[in-house]
Amino acid sequence: MNTARILLVILAALLLPRGSEAQSGRILVMPFENVRRDAKLHWIGEAAALLLADDLSARGLAAIRRAERVRAFEQLQLPESAVLSRATVIKIGELVGASEIIVGNVTLEGADLVVEAHSIRIDVGRLQPDVRERGPLEEVVAIFSRVAVRFAAGGRAGQAPAERPPLEAFENYVKGLMAGSAAAKAIFLEAAVKAHPGYDRAHLALWTVRASQGDHEAALVSARAVKADSPLAQRAAFHAAVSLLELERFDEAYGEFKRLSEGGDKWFAAAAFNNLGIVQLRRGGTPQAGMPTYFLTKAADADPADGDVLFNLGYAYVRDRSYGGAIYWLREAVRRNPADAEAHYVLAAALAAGGSHVEAAREKELARQLSSEYAELERRAAAEKLPVPRGLERVREDPALRESMGPDRALVSTAQREQQNLASFHLDRARRLFEREEDREAITELGRAVYLSPYDAQAHLLIGRIHLRNGRTAQAVDALKISIWSQETTAARVALAETYMKMRNVADARTELERALVLDPESLEAKRLLSALSGK
Repeated sequence: MNTARILLVILAALLLPRGSEAQSGRILVMPFENVRRDAKLHWIGEAAALLLADDLSARGLAAIRRAERVRAFEQLQLPESAVLSRATVIKIGELVGASEIIVGNVTLEGADLVVEAHSIRIDVGRLQPDVRERGPLEEVVAIFSRVAVRFAAGGRAGQAPAERPPLEAFENYVKGLMAGSAAAKAIFLEAAVKAHPGYDRAHLALWTVRASQGDHEAALVSARAVKADSPLAQRAAFHAAVSLLELERFDEAYGEFKRLSEGGDKWFAAAAFNNLGIVQLRRGGTPQAGMPTYFLTKAADADPADGDVLFNLGYAYVRDRSYGGAIYWLREAVRRNPADAEAHYVLAAALAAGGSHVEAAREKELARQLSSEYAELERRAAAEKLPVPRGLERVREDPALRESMGPDRALVSTAQREQQNLASFHLDRARRLFEREEDREAITELGRAVYLSPYDAQAHLLIGRIHLRNGRTAQAVDALKISIWSQETTAARVALAETYMKMRNVADARTELERALVLDPESLEAKRLLSALSGK
């Protein structure tokens, strides 16, 4: 076997799916349905998801956090209160990497709360037997604890979450999470901590609300209200340090993040190192205290799959006018998220400063297509007389909620020909999986193909089609724009038109179809869709 073939085999072994290593045992608990729309149970559906996830986690099972669930709803453009079909629930489970989903409903029978629940094995789409419990409504916590025991047969027996606030505080906490506006969220969460001043979760939720409002003075107070001996103390300290950073109390923020970087798991350390780099970027680093790139490199070492960390590192190198390092890390960032418009923009600036003007122009054009903010970034950079404007760095607010795309193992360096061959191998596998509607596995293969060949038009076209088939229209638009930018094809124009039609954007859909017919006047699909538009 020749050297090139050996390298291909090694790369294939590294990149093939790792089975259950990443996903095994992850359980998603969905909010329970309030079947009869009983006003008394408005908050119970969300409470069910929280209580069950807490109990399952306490028993050693990997229950997915609410923050991940909420992000999945946002990516699928679903309202959190929506009643979902089984197929949509499975899509959400696939998006968060669950192997099992627990769903259920709640009803009132007289004074009793009746809970019915079952789990779905996502790998086979099979329903497991129902679990049913009932009891007085005021005993809601105990009822769901009994439900958890029946689902947690493989976990540690006899464990339970430490924090059990009074029912009044818990109800206000849940309503605060569910409220539609930041002001309403704050009212409920403040009521929760008033009813139970030691309610650490409510304090952290209130930190999130205050931080979203830009009120970091109030956010800092909420984070520091968490008890030092609380299981949530480390997360609270991280949130407090974020507020100190945003308040420009850089010395204090530096000290807190430095302390946090020295303990905990690698994801927590990566988040702390990322924010240390941002502290130094904003106040100016020194060799003695550490340059921004020093801390961001440590963050990238700890979590090489986080595209935001890689973006920050490349951005810091541009700000330092070290363009070679910037180009390397920004290319790694766009491998993990090809639709990251800011990464393409900063990469273009680094390439231009490094003398690669043709490639820089292509990156600028892609950034312009992906983001309406491109002109504003250019204006700010010119006003500041810098290659890129200040303020693009990405602060990690939640140390446990990481942005991760693409393969999470380091790739072996190889020659361009072998790399392209391997990219084709993964693309071919993805096509076969797509045809069988095995979209989750197809996306995994396409992630590997795009990592090896970031601007493969066919890979991005297939990604766009998968997003469209699964209702993720915003992601579909981004992928299809990259496909067209990489290589304009009739198929991509038609797919983009279909996506705009799903979004009820008739004008842009018509433009795409007309362009498709310029490329291929005989395209039956383009003619069909244009006829459908004309009939509206």
